[in-house]
Amino acid sequence: MILSKDELHAPLLAECDRLRDELAHLEEQDAEIAAGDVSEHTGYGNHLADDATETFEHEKRISLRKTVERRLRAVEEALGRFERGEYGLCERCGTEIDLARLEAIPYTSLCLRCQRIAEMAPRRR
Repeated sequence: MILSKDELHAPLLAECDRLRDELAHLEEQDAEIAAGDVSEHTGYGNHLADDATETFEHEKRISLRKTVERRLRAVEEALGRFERGEYGLCERCGTEIDLARLEAIPYTSLCLRCQRIAEMAPRRR
């Protein structure tokens, strides 16, 4: 159990390093696959199912990379809030974020109330 917000700093730093390593690994995989890019070869395989599998795997890698990039950005922003002395304060309403919420999601920037409001609001595209 975490007793203070300050104790979340080290796990955030570790998560930042882990995500950077994961992103670097994904980029290495993309570079290795680039020689046989799906977009160049889709439709030229021996079997339609092979093309579908290649396309699916390509889309899965793109999705995973975007997820890792988003999480890394959120963690880096949380570390920035630490540096500015704003960590643990809701970016929307300014109230203190519950410590249990910070322990569960250390990179969160919204209190639970504001998170619910944000999730109910229509998304802009």
